[in-house]
Amino acid sequence: MKKRLLVLLLAAAALGLAWVVFDLLSPYRGYAGNVILEIAPGSRASQIADSLAARGVLRHRWPFLLRYLIGRPRRTLRAGEYMFDRPLRPIDVYRKLVLGEVYLHPVVIPEGSDRFDIARILNQRLGIDPGLFLRVTRQTMPIHDLDPRAPSLEGYLFPDTYRFPRGVSAATVVTTMLARFRHIVATRFADVGATLVVAQGRPRGAPLHQGGLTGWHDVITLASLVEKETPEASERPLVAGVFERRLALGMPLQCDPTVVYAAQLEDRPMGPITQTDLQLNSPYNTYRHAGLPPGPIANPGEASIRAALYPAGDALYFVANNQGGHVFARTLEEHQRNVARYRREVAASHRKEAETAGKNSKPAPGTKRRAAGAKNRAGNQKANHP
Repeated sequence: MKKRLLVLLLAAAALGLAWVVFDLLSPYRGYAGNVILEIAPGSRASQIADSLAARGVLRHRWPFLLRYLIGRPRRTLRAGEYMFDRPLRPIDVYRKLVLGEVYLHPVVIPEGSDRFDIARILNQRLGIDPGLFLRVTRQTMPIHDLDPRAPSLEGYLFPDTYRFPRGVSAATVVTTMLARFRHIVATRFADVGATLVVAQGRPRGAPLHQGGLTGWHDVITLASLVEKETPEASERPLVAGVFERRLALGMPLQCDPTVVYAAQLEDRPMGPITQTDLQLNSPYNTYRHAGLPPGPIANPGEASIRAALYPAGDALYFVANNQGGHVFARTLEEHQRNVARYRREVAASHRKEAETAGKNSKPAPGTKRRAAGAKNRAGNQKANHP
């Protein structure tokens, strides 16, 4: 009798073990689409197993828990945010949580984003406190070897697509972006890296190239202006050339984006730029102050950095062409003709919008705002705008 009972117990144990092994090795997906499951720090294994089963990641909780108990205390389930998008074996779910393969959110930082733009993006995508990010990016020691004159990390937070886990710190994000900038400099600009010297005392308005390049501070500052002035990659060397020739001649750069950035530093609301805005008393305002601003006004991409290093053309002026690009001129007389043409095109666009709005029961959304913005932009096209 005892022998028979023992045989039954062994058979039941073997069947149970076989069931556990079969379950652990059988892919399962009891959900549609994707599942993102957040495991809070301090969660018990039983709570995690319940959540996985409730969301359809596990068919049964016990095989998963048994594997967890066998692995203790050498291996623990790590907190974090996990994504499940395909059938997985419970053994693979266990490994995923033990290795901490948390979901990494893609974060796109567009070229030309400034620190304030990046702070908003990180807050929206990862919940990072914007104020904390801005405080971290005011600490310039991490780039002191590249730019000892930097007023902030602006310009060195390389725009790219990154992947971060939720809960990542602002400091980690900044470190990653700075590392990306250094990688780009080391791999894409190795030809100039050895000859680019750090110049701490270069006078404002001095030629950018004067017996060689004068430091990443000037290059990245100029590149940031180029990045904000035009979205057209083919125009960037020409815009850089205009600015460099103006620096050499002691002419003001009169770069509108520097005015916008100056207002942003002072927490001033800024709509379409007006003549009053151009008088803003800030060292970043290149209408009032000759030479480059104190530092970058945005984070330029590779094309704009290359344009700053290798400017082209022979123009001293440029004005928008009302088609997303610019028209360049060597003389003030030629530039004034281009400005007059631009204003005629803007006026014609205003009339067309007004006619379209008049045919409808109410104006098209944004018509008045766009018209006002175009009018103000036309008024600013003076000499490099100058």
